[in-house]
Amino acid sequence: MKILPIEKVREADAYTIKNGPIASVDLMERAAKQLFKWIKKKVDKTHVIHIFAGLGNNGGDGLALSRMLAKKGYEVKIHIVRYSEKTSEDFRINFERLSAAGFEKNISDLKESSSLPETGEDDIIVDAIFGSGLTRPIQGFIAEVIEYINQQPAVTISIDIPSGLFADSHSDAKKGAIVSADYTLSFQFPKLAFLLPENDRFVGQWHILDIGILPGFINKVKVSEYFMHKCDIAPMLKQRQTFSHKGTFGHALLIAGSYGKTGAAILASEACLRSGVGLLHTHIPKAGYAIMQTATPETMLSIDRYENYFSEVPNLDIYNAIGVGPGLGMEHQSQMALKLLIQNYKNPVVFDADALNILAENKTWLSFLPKNSILTPHPKEFERLAGKWSDDYKKLEKLRDFSFINGVYVVLKGAYTAICFPDKSIYFNSTGNPGMATAGSGDVLTGMITGLLAQGYSSGAAVVIGVYLHGLAGDLAAKKIGQESMLAGDIIEHIGKAFKKTK
Repeated sequence: MKILPIEKVREADAYTIKNGPIASVDLMERAAKQLFKWIKKKVDKTHVIHIFAGLGNNGGDGLALSRMLAKKGYEVKIHIVRYSEKTSEDFRINFERLSAAGFEKNISDLKESSSLPETGEDDIIVDAIFGSGLTRPIQGFIAEVIEYINQQPAVTISIDIPSGLFADSHSDAKKGAIVSADYTLSFQFPKLAFLLPENDRFVGQWHILDIGILPGFINKVKVSEYFMHKCDIAPMLKQRQTFSHKGTFGHALLIAGSYGKTGAAILASEACLRSGVGLLHTHIPKAGYAIMQTATPETMLSIDRYENYFSEVPNLDIYNAIGVGPGLGMEHQSQMALKLLIQNYKNPVVFDADALNILAENKTWLSFLPKNSILTPHPKEFERLAGKWSDDYKKLEKLRDFSFINGVYVVLKGAYTAICFPDKSIYFNSTGNPGMATAGSGDVLTGMITGLLAQGYSSGAAVVIGVYLHGLAGDLAAKKIGQESMLAGDIIEHIGKAFKKTK
């Protein structure tokens, strides 16, 4: 799914209005019907619904929704925030329709803070003050209205985007008021703002409502951000042929583990095997030999000459893909061995965990990484590699620059994991849950991506598929045992089901 910047969203609306053909106010009516259907499923008629409407098209959405709710017997109170004498044309039409339907008595004007309504704990507030076209922070009387909304115990639903939140740039709550919504109902496309940690307290749970924007525009428009769904992943999965054998599906090498951290090597190895790789060698220090042979008998072992840590690179000629880093440690010999790996292996390598920390301490090595390699940092690891940032939009800028300059794919892990390609495009993941914030989860991802890479998937396909399936396996595990009790091993146990649900 494409993530459109706001100017492209306007173009999409205009294209649909022209080629639908459909009048602007009728497209608004279509959007309001989708809002109504969503609210009808969630909210029964025992709740009073307060709709705070601005004077533009977002307010027009709110008025159209008000009419539909009132006609179906909901108790609706409409509060028009009169910050100007001007209104949009579609607002005016919907105001007239609301009055003509006999609901004028439900309307009140808000012009000063003394006119703010009383709301109850079981009431619902709908924020339709400003949409995604906002260009400056909200201050003055409108800010007072928003601060009042945020203080209410009622559930708050924002239409399109929480009022005061910028869709494509950083929003500073110290400079302007922003609605803190429990739910955000947006139209057709997710906003970039929804996918960034700094905006979570404003957006709440967000949902995309299909309002019938014509696919002719969507298919042709060029964007740099995407939101990954099953429909994007399923066509990328390779089908296994009847006469395939283990050699068909590649030979992977994982370099992982150190004294006290053999578990990381086990998790990465099991996940790599579950990803469908034909053959796997895992290079470990001597201390992990007996543990690995017992825990994952399907894995062949390459044993380091040192007892407790990685110090030497095995013969690399037989491997289709390499993953390095889980539980590796930071010993000097390990750093020198990683340097040798970078110098001698020409295919893409998956770098994770301590391999990333070693790179962060030796940044001159970054320019020598094999082209199209894959780095899988969490935010702190990425900060060590790329430097600090002031907000999440600056973080994305650093992500794009780092990926482009070094010719690598970067998987920035977290909610809506951001995958940056060397061409600076970013793919956000739709699967996963907070239960996956547990030790070893990243080792599982490294194993999966390495396994996919060894099977002949391109670096881009391997990271997109790997991240999506990793998150989906986590979702399936959470559904079975709950987020609080999830372990990294539970993710591995559900990789197979994730593949089946994606095909």
